[in-house]
Amino acid sequence: MDTQQKIAILAESAKYDVSCASSGTKGARLGSMTGSCSQGGICHSWAADGRCISLLKILYSNVCVYDCAFCINRRSNDIPRATFEPEELVSLTISLYRRNYIEGLFLSSGIWRSPDETMARLVQVAELLRRREGFGGYIHLKAIPGSSAELIRRAGLVADRMSVNIELPSQTSLELLAPQKTKEGVLVPMARIKEQVREYQVERAARHRPPPFVPAGQSTQMVIGASPDTDWQILRLSQSLYRRFDLKRVYYSAYVPVNDDSRLPALREPPLRREHRLYQADWLVRLYGFQAEELLDEAHPNLDTRLDPKTSWALCHPDFFPVEVNRDDQQRLLRVPGLGLLSARRIVAARRHAPLRIEDLTKIGVVLKRAQFFLTVNGQLVAGHAVTADRMRHCLLTGDGRVTGAWQPELRMFTDEPAPGQELALV
Repeated sequence: MDTQQKIAILAESAKYDVSCASSGTKGARLGSMTGSCSQGGICHSWAADGRCISLLKILYSNVCVYDCAFCINRRSNDIPRATFEPEELVSLTISLYRRNYIEGLFLSSGIWRSPDETMARLVQVAELLRRREGFGGYIHLKAIPGSSAELIRRAGLVADRMSVNIELPSQTSLELLAPQKTKEGVLVPMARIKEQVREYQVERAARHRPPPFVPAGQSTQMVIGASPDTDWQILRLSQSLYRRFDLKRVYYSAYVPVNDDSRLPALREPPLRREHRLYQADWLVRLYGFQAEELLDEAHPNLDTRLDPKTSWALCHPDFFPVEVNRDDQQRLLRVPGLGLLSARRIVAARRHAPLRIEDLTKIGVVLKRAQFFLTVNGQLVAGHAVTADRMRHCLLTGDGRVTGAWQPELRMFTDEPAPGQELALV
């Protein structure tokens, strides 16, 4: 099998792994200039948040001794199989970079013989790229569950980011759908990576110059919809992983029906909207100061797919509102639907110089279609007056609002006065 055929098979097999956002790290590696993310003019495409994109996303091998029910590469599937040689993959990466097609490498693999042998091949590819080819670009390596501590250490010295896929949110689901995997097999490598990162930080603080260890941190992935686990279980697990292992990201992958297996749900299409809502809830937990317990509980274990999680929370907590633009702190502002991290920071910075007016909010970036019901400016509710809970929900669900762009005082979202007892307590 020639290299072109292997690329076609192994790139296709890699597409279900979503844990591959690169992060353009600045940690320069001495003597490594080719493809360096920090060198202007070399990385050719940058995302809006500064991430370096354009990766060669590929598997080392799609041969796998495991038989996970949800995986296209499982042992029992009759599909074309291929495996690279380390030199072949190194040559391919450098060739594609020099042709201006890629800026980095995302490398994973099926467990083709044993966890240690698979991990050793991935590490060998990365070490050849770094040490022989002088490649300073972004490398994301998968840490194979069950691989040795020494291989994890070697991988961390040459990779910018590593990830150990937890795949399923509960031990029960693992036993049902991936019986050859264990929770400990995933969590132990995560703990090792965290420990090594902290050791590097201590050495660096002591003014030594240790080699960088996974400078972009570690991440993981969960498959959504293949098991009966609820959003409540998934979000609590993500919150725990962020706290215990200092993860940079948890990725959610909507289950794509690729296998005929009685253990799997009969889905007509991937649950993409559910995946999207979990990402939004994840951002609230990771960056906005929310707790998983605030968004979901045992009585309400799944996110509302019709509304984003922050709006759902706001509608359930009318006693928290309104939030005053010119007085309340940034953490309270971040609880307002339609108001993000950047707009909250801009509000706090701008009001130091002069009180903000309603017409200033759209210039700052506030989405008034959602925020108008929850904000006051100098005591005046942006929506004009209190609105019934049902009418507000209708507006938020449908986007049926006229308060967009610059504020127009003569326009009011609703002219009908709410019936007694139906007002949402916003004023």
